[in-house]
Amino acid sequence: MQIRMLLSTIVCCVLVWGTASFAGQHDDSTHAAETKAQVPALGKFHATIYKLWHNAWPEKDTEMMKELVPAIEAGVEEIAKAELPGILRDKKAVWQEGVKNLQAVAAEYKQAMAGSEAQPKLDAAEKLHMQYERLVRTIRPVMKEIEAFHADLYMLYHYYLPKNEKEKIAQAAANLQVKMDSLDAAQLPARMKKKEEAFLTARAALSASVKELSAVMSSNDQKKIAQAIETMHSKYQALEKVFE
Repeated sequence: MQIRMLLSTIVCCVLVWGTASFAGQHDDSTHAAETKAQVPALGKFHATIYKLWHNAWPEKDTEMMKELVPAIEAGVEEIAKAELPGILRDKKAVWQEGVKNLQAVAAEYKQAMAGSEAQPKLDAAEKLHMQYERLVRTIRPVMKEIEAFHADLYMLYHYYLPKNEKEKIAQAAANLQVKMDSLDAAQLPARMKKKEEAFLTARAALSASVKELSAVMSSNDQKKIAQAIETMHSKYQALEKVFE
């Protein structure tokens, strides 16, 4: 009887632990989409823009341009309804302004396609492509190393820290040091060379804040740890502003 009760207790403990473990994993997995700097509707619209810019425009095929009007309207409407993932929340105002401009340019495009002259149609197509590219640049990470760093920082700052999940905070701090090492070794893209001095200064400040977080983690002083995370977050925001 005692053996049976003991086995029952062990089974219950395993089930409880397993459920808790799964819940923790599920909690992180449900936020996976939030850490990807992507807007599916914008990616989908690329197929239409490609036809416009790489097929119709070079050949001055105004008939094809006119045929693309319904697809352009549908694509722009889908983009306007799209919501930004959590990791892009700081870009919401710029994104909304860009979408508004895209809608206006798409309306101009439709009006141009209703006319009889070719040049206004070509100009409208060029303008639409340009506005699409601007919107893409709004959300596209400048460097893959910055994107990788931000993905871990996002979860730490918006989920683990507010919930005081100590183990996850510790793991995220360790991950961020590894991601920072990669960022420290990365080269700024050639197209961004004019911003190199500001980038190097901001990156150095962020790197120092990551090292400071690593240093205070062993203290187990939650107030110091929270402050170090706040400082690191502000240094990351300063790095992002370099590219605005």
